[in-house]
Amino acid sequence: MDQQKTKHRRQLRRSRHVRSKVKGTAERPRLTVFRSSKHIYAQLIDDMAGATLAAASSQAKDVRASVPYGGNIKASQAVGKLLAQEALAKGIKLAAFDRGHYRYHGRIKALADAAREGGLKF
Repeated sequence: MDQQKTKHRRQLRRSRHVRSKVKGTAERPRLTVFRSSKHIYAQLIDDMAGATLAAASSQAKDVRASVPYGGNIKASQAVGKLLAQEALAKGIKLAAFDRGHYRYHGRIKALADAAREGGLKF
């Protein structure tokens, strides 16, 4: 089996493991994170309704003005703060963190910590 398929299968297994324990509701949506080499994206999702309640990314104008490159910890912190502001504006204070197949360190941890500092609880 080629190495790329094996890596992808491991990632899918890890994300399924995390998702089996994390469900999003209207009162406590799922905060999911996607990370690429150049940007980071975060969404608050209500799984019961199948709707995205709030979203933020390193491509947003507010973030790009303050951080020129979107693939580092500073950008992750800015995205976390922006997502927390949007969530609080919509009356969302609680969230369930879904790290996907990513380890909880580096950019993922920075985004989570910044969202907590911004007022989200998870």
